Amino acid sequence: MNREMEKVKYPIGEFSHTGPITSAMISAWIDEIAALPDEMRAAIRDLTPEQLDTPYRPGGWTLRQVVHHVADSHLNSYVRFKWALTEDRPAIKTYFEERWAELPDYREPLELSLDFLELLHKRWVVLLRSLDEAALSREFVHPDSGLVSLAKNVGIYAWHGRHHVAHITTLRERMGW
Repeated sequence: MNREMEKVKYPIGEFSHTGPITSAMISAWIDEIAALPDEMRAAIRDLTPEQLDTPYRPGGWTLRQVVHHVADSHLNSYVRFKWALTEDRPAIKTYFEERWAELPDYREPLELSLDFLELLHKRWVVLLRSLDEAALSREFVHPDSGLVSLAKNVGIYAWHGRHHVAHITTLRERMGW
């Protein structure tokens, strides 16, 4: 993939973290997760149906699919947190995101996923803010990534939200919307 397309696909770069995860980092990441529903609403505000049905990159999802995907992905992450908090290193199930994006509910009004995301994040943030160091060190087994700590997963999902908001905002900038 050429450098320009890489920047369109990963407008804020790929998630990367090495070294210890501090309580300050966790707190900042949780704040980002808490802010995401409002940021997502702001990112799509005043877009027309035609604009929402525009892919953010050639061969990529439409903005509508991106919003619905974030709701689905964050629901899956929330469930993974619950599993890891209540089971010993559970093996999680992945899903075919690209197939989910083709299902009929991805053509529904975005308000459904925006409202869902807002409520989900309210619950998720309550859970995240209640976790101590021992809870954050709990892990799940991802079939592709191996062991993932809950602390790292907080960072991954803070990044994930920013990543997809940036898909929308950078397309808006490129298109002059």
